Order: sequence, then structure tokens, then C-alpha cells
Amino acid sequence: MNEIKIFCPATIANLNCGFDVMGLCLEGIGDEMIIRKVAEKGIRITKITGADLPLETEKNVAGVAALAICKDAINRVAMEHGFEIEIHKKIKAGSGIGSSSASAAGAVFGINELLGKPYTKHELVDFAMKGEALASGCEHADNVAPCVLGGFTLVRGYNPLDVIKIKSPTDLYAVVLHPHIEVKTSDARAVLKPTIPLKDAITQCGNLGGLIAGLYTNDYELIGRSLQDVIIEPMRKQLIPNFDAVKNSALANGALGAGISGAGPSIFALCKGQTIAEKVAISMSNSYQNTGIPFDMHISKVNDEGVKIL
Repeated sequence: MNEIKIFCPATIANLNCGFDVMGLCLEGIGDEMIIRKVAEKGIRITKITGADLPLETEKNVAGVAALAICKDAINRVAMEHGFEIEIHKKIKAGSGIGSSSASAAGAVFGINELLGKPYTKHELVDFAMKGEALASGCEHADNVAPCVLGGFTLVRGYNPLDVIKIKSPTDLYAVVLHPHIEVKTSDARAVLKPTIPLKDAITQCGNLGGLIAGLYTNDYELIGRSLQDVIIEPMRKQLIPNFDAVKNSALANGALGAGISGAGPSIFALCKGQTIAEKVAISMSNSYQNTGIPFDMHISKVNDEGVKIL
């Protein structure tokens, strides 16, 4: 196999109480990539559609991630060829649903397939993080992990990288409102304070534990009680017009919980069942319309597969 076409799904990171450690993978929303094995060594990005992104390998998250896996593969599989990458963006940059992570994860997944899959999916997460660092300024796996592994993921630690996949409850749906404005991850990190009160840390730890327990036991009420953020959301919500109104409308119409997707500006809600998800989507749309800002709405089940071959 010398060419592969793949689907690279969007993701929701943080999930309120899990800043930089929790994420989930979405269905039906994502980029497409074509990766080719070529005789000439190195990584070349030959085409990008849907976004104005650099073709230079070292300036593109997919290129940086690809370089990372190839550097290692020279020793592991005695690799003697290179790769060409086409990126067809459907996830807007700065959307808060893992645009850069989709590119980074897709690049390492595709190259691994063309090499005969010498790396595990967990190893691919580590390579994809190198690309994510170009976009956000630091290596973090809360988007790339669910994109590669599918389902929910928990990043227990980074040194060494330790990621746990958690299967989603069957009836869990995500609703995402994506305003057509950009919030750069670096800007969203700049508003964060370096220290937090002990009482907030205790509350956040309890909510994170509750969310994980709720996912494992299919306890939707516990999931809802745990989807609260007392640390990050109060500092970041000022970057998102009408955030409080949209969140409150989602909760009033049956959402288990709602919050900022990743660094924003997208707002997500988790719901039990498609009927409630559709009702919540309508209420969130109605709440955001008076901003005059164009937006997209997505309703999705949790994608348990992650990046896949088309």
C-alpha cells in the first residue's frame, strides 16, 4: 500500500472539569487527508484545501508530527523513503474542536499504516503531540488522544505519557455550537492564572473523579453533576459572546452539562439520547442568534473508533 485516504475526527477537550486531561471524539465532523509513500526522503505537504495554512513542513502541525514519527521510524523499521501529505480541512482553525489535533493525528496515523503499523495507537499519540505543540505552545494530549484512540480519553500523566481510553455510554450525545470567530489556543491560555485556590482544586478533583465514575457506570445523572468547571471557565468565558445564555438554555432544555469546548469559541453540551440533543441544539441556536455572529450546529454520538481509513 503506497497511498491512504483517512478521516480525522473533531474532538472536544477539557469537558469542564478535565482541563488538559480529558477529551472525547466526535462522529461525522472532521478533516480528510491523503498520504502517499514516495521514493524521495522527507515530508512534503503538497496540497491544503479549506484553510489558509502553511505548506512548509516545519510550520504545519501535520508536517511537524510527521517528522517526529519518521525520525523514530528510521531506526525502528529502517525507513528509506518519504511521504507526501494532502490536507482537506473541514474543521476551522481556532474552532475549539481540535482542528490542529486532527491534522497531527491524521499524519501519524496514515504514516504508521503505510509503514505496516509498527507503532501502537498510544505511541502515535506521543508523536501527534509534537505537532499540537506548534499550534498551542506546549505538548498536550487532550485532543490528539481521543482523535487517535476514539471514545473518551483520560491523560493520567505526561512523563511518561499515560493515556486511558474510556468507552462512552451508549445513549450519550454531544451538541456543539461553533461560532464563526477564532479564539487562538495561545490567547486562551494567556488569560489563565498560574495558581488556584485550594478549595477550587478540591472541587475540580471531585468533579473529575465523578465524571470518570459516571462514564464507567453509565450513570448519566452523575455525569451531569460532575460537568462543572470552577477554575478555567470563569476566566475564559469572557472570550465567547453570549456564553452564559447559551449554556443556561442548554441546561434548561435537558442537557446533562455544558461548557467551553477546548479553548473555545465552540460551546458543547452533553445529552442523554438524540431527542434531548435535538431539543438542546435548537435552544442553543436560539440563544446565540441575537449575537449576529454566524455559527454552525453539530449533533454527534461519541466516536469510539477515532481516526479511520476511508
